[in-house]
Amino acid sequence: MILQPETDDLAAYLAADEVIDHKHSELRRAAAGLATPEAAFHYVRDQVAHSADAGSYSGAFRASEVLAARNAICHGKSHLLAALLRAQGVPTGLCYQRLEDGEGGFVLHALNAVHLDGRWSRLDARGNREGVDARYDLDRERLAWPVRPERGERDYPVVFVAPPASLVRALARAVPGRFGYDYLPAELPGDASVSLG
Repeated sequence: MILQPETDDLAAYLAADEVIDHKHSELRRAAAGLATPEAAFHYVRDQVAHSADAGSYSGAFRASEVLAARNAICHGKSHLLAALLRAQGVPTGLCYQRLEDGEGGFVLHALNAVHLDGRWSRLDARGNREGVDARYDLDRERLAWPVRPERGERDYPVVFVAPPASLVRALARAVPGRFGYDYLPAELPGDASVSLG
């Protein structure tokens, strides 16, 4: 898939905001301790539990909150990875997939794109489990969930600087301790829903 950055200005993919709050002192300390993009990826993938796998929903989605909770769904984990990598000086954006939710509908999955070696590459730090084997690989995508277009799933090609505002509002409705994703949209709103997949 050909990724489409929202902007050609790589500095935008280094900015801090309300969700990717990498100016936070604990985030900066963690990023420095991890030292490399690959170490940051492995930390988020392996040391920050995916809420569904842990059976405990933190509701955290701001990067600093996810770092403190060490538990989040894919959106929170992608925000944390973006913050850690931006703090290391690596331009990092957010990408999305529309995936089956296992209950007859769809859910929006979040992952990252990093700009290294002169190009964008997608990484998915969702967390591995049986049937999921995401890896740090800049040359060949090793995502948690390859899409199945025949089932209505899709990749969104846009590399977002920040999560869409409507998604942030949805994430803010998460109830800590409450199981499920019913607060998440099934797809991206508006013209962000254009897909190459």
